Amino acid sequence: MLNVRKANERGAASFGWLNSKHSFSFGHYQDSKHMGFGPLRVINEDHVSPGRGFDSHGHRNMEIISYVLEGALEHKDSMGNGSVLRYGDVQRMSAGSGVVHSEYNHSKDEGVHFLQIWIEPNTVNEAPGYEEKHFDAASKQGRLRLIASHDGREGSVSMRQDASIYATIMNGDDVLSHPLEAGRLAYVHMIRGSATVNGVQLGGGDALKISLEDAVRLEKAEAAEILVFDLPQ
Repeated sequence: MLNVRKANERGAASFGWLNSKHSFSFGHYQDSKHMGFGPLRVINEDHVSPGRGFDSHGHRNMEIISYVLEGALEHKDSMGNGSVLRYGDVQRMSAGSGVVHSEYNHSKDEGVHFLQIWIEPNTVNEAPGYEEKHFDAASKQGRLRLIASHDGREGSVSMRQDASIYATIMNGDDVLSHPLEAGRLAYVHMIRGSATVNGVQLGGGDALKISLEDAVRLEKAEAAEILVFDLPQ
């Protein structure tokens, strides 16, 4: 079963310094038909103005993954972590029993563009945790690069959920396939460019929910960067 979500159907928020697109219900955007998919709860595409950002705020019991697309994202948290993330960096913060953090555009001159992804954990009230890894473009070119998993395999960041996230950069004759075990879901988020996924043409910001299928198949790509989520129901 295939269910397309077009980019222009997403929720939107604009606060001057922040322009955000919400794939699922978030903040002031609430839609009972889009509350999540399996444990995947949030994909926000955020553009933050120079020198601006999210002041310190708290989270509990959520796996929060940031995927930076352009610019520099500055992070600080109550666990004592502080870093500046750039393109290719993937950050995982396990909120667990409670964490406070802030996120700012590190640059005073250029915007920052990133995806913030929330995945519900399979255990709650654990100690908070933090991890970040860099995945250069070459490691994603023409292949599905595992960037997050429940066990941190293949150099991915680890998270508290039986889920896997793959990133790829595709073009031209690239053809990729990811098998799905029985009962698993897949969610494909087209970051930019275009590609055909299981026979469905997707453009930048589009997404495809996949269930009751044996694989995710990607082909006919043009300057595409894509995330593929392998999820439990």
